[in-house]
Amino acid sequence: MQLPQRVKIVDVGPRDGLQNEPGSVPTEIKIGLIDRLSAAGLPAVEATSFVSPKWVPQMADAPQVMAGIRRKPGVSYPVLVPNLKGLEGAMAAGAEEIAVFGAATETFSRRNTNCSIQESFERFEPVCRTALDNGLKVRGYISVVLGCPFEGEVQPEAVAAVAQRLDQMGCYEISLGDTIGAGTPGKTRRMIEAVARRIAVERLGGHYHDTYGQALANILASLEMGMAAFDSSVSGLGGCPYAPGATGNVATEDVLYMLDGLGIETGVDMGKLLEAGEYICGFLNRPTASRAGRALLAKRKREAKAVA
Repeated sequence: MQLPQRVKIVDVGPRDGLQNEPGSVPTEIKIGLIDRLSAAGLPAVEATSFVSPKWVPQMADAPQVMAGIRRKPGVSYPVLVPNLKGLEGAMAAGAEEIAVFGAATETFSRRNTNCSIQESFERFEPVCRTALDNGLKVRGYISVVLGCPFEGEVQPEAVAAVAQRLDQMGCYEISLGDTIGAGTPGKTRRMIEAVARRIAVERLGGHYHDTYGQALANILASLEMGMAAFDSSVSGLGGCPYAPGATGNVATEDVLYMLDGLGIETGVDMGKLLEAGEYICGFLNRPTASRAGRALLAKRKREAKAVA
């Protein structure tokens, strides 16, 4: 079975992870995290989102974050935008890539963005058109592709239909999100097969939550299907709001450990990634949620003690 030789990892921790934190995370901490992730070799770091502070107060400092980061050549810093107002803010802050987000079920779309799937398309079309006209890249997200907290099973063709619309709007890549982490490898393969009949698998990405411990298995299944881009979060930052107490985003360290073991290139330095994880976990005053991270840090401490 031919696996991709190289994989792009998009670290979504600074946005998707930190926006779920109950307490305030200072702007300088966010900037420090983003800079450490880019220094670790991540080719893409989702920096922030230009949404209403009323709905997502953790992202109220988006302009300050974008102004403060040290932009590393060759690294993308995508930002989430929900509408034209958000796009205007992103462009004013110097964003070069944006992401728009839809859903595969009507109920989740209404609960998450207060509009139907069709209405979300109508909202995103001018956003994508304006962004592309101004030279920005546009990435698309689809939520609940492998299970919905309100509607249960999601049909692969429903995901494919949403992906096709995002493709028609000009999204260069479409990230398929298992928002509640309910997917399994078999379901993942069937979903990708349906989407890949309309969009080349090379233009698809996986965004798998680890609520049921299936994220790495789903990533491996996706690799076997030819997918070569995956979203993850340093130290597993972020939770699943529909499964209280459960883990959410798959940890970047765990994904990197698996990819390294498969001989797949990423350009990411595990040592520097661990340092980025220690940095943010130190501020949050809690241990990393990454199993590989915990094991590697413990190994490092044992080796240092042995040398001493």
